[in-house]
Amino acid sequence: MISLENLVKDYGTVRAVDGITFEINEGEILGFLGPNGAGKSTTLKMITCYLNPSEGNIKVGDYDVINNSEEIRSLIGYLPETNPLYLDMTVYDYLKYVANMRGIKESAFKEVFKKTIQKCGLNGVVAKPIHTLSKGYKQRVGLAQAIIHDPKILILDEPTSGLDPNQIVEIRELIKELGKEKTVILSSHILQEVQALCDRIVIINKGKIVADGSQDALKEDYSNRSRLILHIDTNREALIEMTGVIPSAKLVSVKPIQGEFVEAVFEYTPTNDIRKEMFDYIKGKDWTLLEFHRDHISLEEVFRSLTIDGGK
Repeated sequence: MISLENLVKDYGTVRAVDGITFEINEGEILGFLGPNGAGKSTTLKMITCYLNPSEGNIKVGDYDVINNSEEIRSLIGYLPETNPLYLDMTVYDYLKYVANMRGIKESAFKEVFKKTIQKCGLNGVVAKPIHTLSKGYKQRVGLAQAIIHDPKILILDEPTSGLDPNQIVEIRELIKELGKEKTVILSSHILQEVQALCDRIVIINKGKIVADGSQDALKEDYSNRSRLILHIDTNREALIEMTGVIPSAKLVSVKPIQGEFVEAVFEYTPTNDIRKEMFDYIKGKDWTLLEFHRDHISLEEVFRSLTIDGGK
């Protein structure tokens, strides 16, 4: 549905976005993840036609940002990092103003307004001036202005920034509901946010795409080793003997946990899954096995590897 092709954005001599290419599928909730200053917000501003690319192009369906910016704007709802609110207006007046700008006819506004405030949980505050609302409710108003024209695409830049834990949960639930009927691009540097909401993750660092895939795929692709954890009634010497039979298994640690049981941690390469071979060996030895599970690398480890250590 959205295609970015060799996209570049320069601010004078500074290259904020450096030749990125990726696609966003219809109905997907995409997490656009990166440290501060990585190029996330600049990329979103180009998708929404607020900025023109220095090089490359963006296509939304059959439209491109160079020749069809007006058509693209009509397909997109955008909540930027700085919420675009007129604080002295009431919620009703503000949303009516946005609806006007979006070309919603007076005859249709009443029904559109009703649906929008129901979706965003604003029924009790429509007559209140926006400056009297909590930050959580202000974010809800920001989301309402982004969806009032029923766009196919919703772009959210740091939508929970500055909210308290309860407000964060509420906004996440609202985004999940909106994601059931729209394509959503969620930009954030908060890992928990992306993990909680997104089907797929694109990581950008220093203006370049350094990773693209599902959470599980990223963890697998960007980990050199997988970990296998066992709770078992044996000893270190017997486990070392097992690694002689299964050489791709590296014994990392052994510690006592209860009675004759120990916790043993093994590492192995993801391309050489040792689980069946190890299970068959343990069964043959008639050891008692209380726990046997793979411990994946965390998304945080992937993120740090790609944005601090320089990636692969």
